Order: sequence, then C-alpha cells, then structure tokens
Amino acid sequence: MKSSHSAGDGGQCVEVAAEDTSVFVRDSKQAESPVLRVGAGQWATFVRMAARG
Repeated sequence: MKSSHSAGDGGQCVEVAAEDTSVFVRDSKQAESPVLRVGAGQWATFVRMAARG
C-alpha cells in the first residue's frame, strides 16, 4: 500500500505490506533498499501513538 499523500512528484513516501503477524515497510523510491519488518502488535501501537500527534 502506498501512502495516500503520495502525489507521484517525488515526495517522501513509504510502502507498507501487512501479513498476519508482521508488517513490512520500505522506501517507495528505493525498491531495492532494505525492508523494515515489525510485529503486527508493535505496528498497531506505532499507528495509535502517531495518530495522537
């Protein structure tokens, strides 16, 4: 899934892919770069805390 803020103009974006127990995150402009893998529970905590702003 690509960020909804991605306008295709070269901005900073990430792609996120989810499985049952893991979430994978990478730089959308550097598809060959390393992928960050986090647990689904940790990702949910991150999203919840980020939403608080």
